[in-house]
Amino acid sequence: MIKILHRLISITGKYKGRIRASYVTAFIKGIMMKVPLILCFLTISFFMNGTMDKSKCLYMGIAMVASVILEAVFEHITNVLQSATGYMVFADMRLRLGDHLRKLPMGYFTEGNIGKINSVLATDMVFIEENCMGVLSELVTFMISQGLMVVMMFVMDFRIGLLSLLVVAVFIIIGNLMLKNTLMHSVNKQEYSEALTEEVLDFAEGIGIIKSYNMLGEKSKKLTDEFEKSCKESIAFEKDYTPWSRALNLTFGIGTSLVLAVSAYLYNSGSITAEYMVGMALFLFDVFVSIKAYYSQMARLTVTSASLDRIEEVFKARELEDRGNDSIASAANNDIPEIEYDNVTFGYTEKDVLKNVSFKVNKNEMLALVGPSGGGKSTIASLLARFWDVRSGSIKICGKNIKDVSIGNLMDRISMVFQRVYLFQDTVYNNIAMARPDATREEVEAAAKKARCYDFIMQLPDGFDTVIGEGGASLSGGEQQRISIARCILKDAPIVILDEATASVDADNERAIQEAISELCKDKTLMVIAHRLKTIKDADKILVISDGRIKEEGNHTDLMEKNGTYAHMVKLQSA
Repeated sequence: MIKILHRLISITGKYKGRIRASYVTAFIKGIMMKVPLILCFLTISFFMNGTMDKSKCLYMGIAMVASVILEAVFEHITNVLQSATGYMVFADMRLRLGDHLRKLPMGYFTEGNIGKINSVLATDMVFIEENCMGVLSELVTFMISQGLMVVMMFVMDFRIGLLSLLVVAVFIIIGNLMLKNTLMHSVNKQEYSEALTEEVLDFAEGIGIIKSYNMLGEKSKKLTDEFEKSCKESIAFEKDYTPWSRALNLTFGIGTSLVLAVSAYLYNSGSITAEYMVGMALFLFDVFVSIKAYYSQMARLTVTSASLDRIEEVFKARELEDRGNDSIASAANNDIPEIEYDNVTFGYTEKDVLKNVSFKVNKNEMLALVGPSGGGKSTIASLLARFWDVRSGSIKICGKNIKDVSIGNLMDRISMVFQRVYLFQDTVYNNIAMARPDATREEVEAAAKKARCYDFIMQLPDGFDTVIGEGGASLSGGEQQRISIARCILKDAPIVILDEATASVDADNERAIQEAISELCKDKTLMVIAHRLKTIKDADKILVISDGRIKEEGNHTDLMEKNGTYAHMVKLQSA
């Protein structure tokens, strides 16, 4: 239990001072909670001894009111120091997590970790900040209150005090055994929750395909199975927790009864006075309340421990190294290529996807990558943007190894347009302006005009201020594509990676998108992943990529004369 509390405190970082200050206020609150009982005991003693007078009665009343007021005041201060701190801690943690995720290789997001990330953000962090940070002060208060009650029992009689210590020891033993049991279930419970989240996301994202192939029954069954697994684990958790909770209640009842029985025996034997016996009646049902409440928080704290494990696991994911301090300047020397791959080898797993790939692209040249699916074209483009790091070899821009350049500076040099466009649930204006936040409205609108999307934007209900659905769901595929191109035009990066954007759009949109791409590509160095070979006839260099290697290299005329793989592909598309 203490270990879990220590873990909670360790994540508070710069807010530890507030947490430590809350211990002081919680300590005072814990004392104030017991003061009314102590005052009642003293008041009854005065009456029974015949020593009560008006002044004592007045002082007791004032002290009683003061203790209640002070308890409320220090409880408020503790909540401000601690519960409010929890929200600040996790606000900072979410920002750190966002920065951490930004630096992870793309492989992390394609290896089944989306559900984990979503669970950490939407479940684990929310659970801890709403349910556990405020518990810290309560637990401190419980420990202090229990300590004070044991001291009071020793004041009554040392034998009652020893019995109280024995009962507290039994509480601790049961609590520690309960902790081991619930920790195991908490880990399983959170794992099932993560699997369920992953399945829900998968079902929601693939609902179109699922419906079109009439797979609702099959996919719904998988989702239902995950719900059932999560439900069974939650029930198992409660079933295993209940006996321990019952044991705590029994210990509370038996311990309280024993204290009462021993007190009655000592009173009958003349070992304690009548006023002490009355005092015991006052304290009796409060003797073990604090430690019982302390261990009643066990289930909440064990779930917290499992949540902290998952949060730490995400933060431990290895980031791409970003130690580069160099900046990239446009190559003034024409002998230095804009892009250079030197014996690049790469694999997502142990198997190499690219093998000793080498080529150069000069400034303002167009490089086209063609070849069969799965050959490595998209991988080559992704490595340029450092979505992953090469296994061996190097990639340079303007003579600088991209590993020696900060990721931020590298991304300033590159714009990317892919077939699958993602737009955020925000205004059209913000979706374009995110490429360059300091751009003026006139510059954003000019980019939209160049991307051939200004006219349809102005027909939207609120023009550029229209909020579009998540992922651009309220726009057609062609409209989404043109907005993404407007974003790249506004960014005005010198290198453009283009996964032929017209490959999956209708004929009406194709012309507008081609015109938008022409605007984007003016005076730029291009790396084009080509699907329609007729669009890359004018490329300065064409690479035929197959099985992770460059099979052919040259311009359109050269490759057609070789009558190899490229020529065969052109003939197939022309047929």
